[in-house]
Amino acid sequence: MADPHEFDHVMPNMSSSTPKRLEEVQENIGARILFSVLIWMMMSFASTIIGFLAVLQAIVLLTTGKKPNARIAGFGTDVGIWFAKATRYITADSEEKPWPWSELD
Repeated sequence: MADPHEFDHVMPNMSSSTPKRLEEVQENIGARILFSVLIWMMMSFASTIIGFLAVLQAIVLLTTGKKPNARIAGFGTDVGIWFAKATRYITADSEEKPWPWSELD
């Protein structure tokens, strides 16, 4: 079974009973919108990559007797973490831009 705290280092703390108060966006709004559109297009490409990885992993599972490929699984996890960080940025829940503007966790 998966560890429920596996992605805590990249996700916000949602356990507090009071809703998080969002701070005013510090970045220039025009630049923020431009980055958001660019990241949104990158997210569309990332969705295609995730679909490709799922098909590839299914083929691996069928051909290796149910043993998944660790590299495919790890890359899928990295794409998923990036996708979560990108979502937080374009919805203004975070000021931190995802890779390539920051480190890929």
